[in-house]
Amino acid sequence: MRTKIALAVVALLLLVSAWFAFAWRWSYSEGERAGWVQKFSRKGWICKTWEGEQALVSLPGSSTVEKFYFTVHDEATATAINKVMGRRVNLHYEEKVGLPTSCFGETRYFVTGVTLVDEISLTPGVTVPQPGAAASAASR
Repeated sequence: MRTKIALAVVALLLLVSAWFAFAWRWSYSEGERAGWVQKFSRKGWICKTWEGEQALVSLPGSSTVEKFYFTVHDEATATAINKVMGRRVNLHYEEKVGLPTSCFGETRYFVTGVTLVDEISLTPGVTVPQPGAAASAASR
């Protein structure tokens, strides 16, 4: 009887471990979001993760701002995001579904890369250079 209970517990632990491994490696979706990172901090009681907030503007001059909340696990990506705070960036993310607890992060969106956007497109063929882009171009 004890052997059956022990085998059932081991089987349950293996199933739970397999689910965590599958959910961590599989992405429900992936994509990019463009905007300005306005908040980024390392948070958590036990499991520390980088949590951020990106302001997205759909149209120039629009007063409605949508926020994209995200999590970062990779220290190199977190350092890259900290360097471009306040500038327009594209964040590449993967959406993970089925990860329990906040030890994995407070959101379902895990940022894996960041790209600085030098120009803001108003309409096809009309762009506005970002502040600082001209200075960095002049220093090259």
